[in-house]
Amino acid sequence: MRPPASIPVPRRPGRPANQPGNDHRDRLLDAATALFARQGAAATSLTQIARAVELTPAMVHYYFRTRDQLLDAVVDERIGPLIERVTGPALDNGAEAQGAVEMIVGLARRMLQTAEQAPWFPPLWIREIVSDGGLLRERMLQRFALPRGQVIVTRIAAAQARGEINPALEPRMVFVSVLALTLLPLATASIWRRLPEPGHLDTDALARHVSALLTSGLGTPPTERDSS
Repeated sequence: MRPPASIPVPRRPGRPANQPGNDHRDRLLDAATALFARQGAAATSLTQIARAVELTPAMVHYYFRTRDQLLDAVVDERIGPLIERVTGPALDNGAEAQGAVEMIVGLARRMLQTAEQAPWFPPLWIREIVSDGGLLRERMLQRFALPRGQVIVTRIAAAQARGEINPALEPRMVFVSVLALTLLPLATASIWRRLPEPGHLDTDALARHVSALLTSGLGTPPTERDSS
């Protein structure tokens, strides 16, 4: 994977972009996000976050008076923009005209592209959102995942009623399957990359794999069956 690219973060109202304190605050949020992905929010102390960017614990308390404020900021300013990037195009009115299959495949591709730019995202999702004990779970579900997921599930069900999607599929599980097919392989890359399969599997190859599973499943594509 390429080195992580910087993710645009909305600035807090009333704080000029050139104010030095903004840099400290952003660095603390970046450190907290990386540590949460690596070891979980519950196991990460404010002292560890401060030490990671060579600041004092007092500086953490200056910008985030409580631990809950820090958790809220990580969700709203680090994870939230990524969820918007992935799901936003699927929520546009034009997405329905595009077709349900294209919408779902687009979700998967954007998820993979976003995770490539923010490598902390897959492990953080597994630790903090999938896990019952994740401290960020309810914040993420209530603010982003559930409202957006409901719209996407409704559109999938409508497309299914129109005959665009396999009627045997469960609409709620389609959305969950997209998450599983994209985030789980990236979060467990250190394991499956050890399997004796030749060739380098980059993000584009993984996107093709996920697209093929979503559109054709495990069966041989019709064009290949007909030519055999």
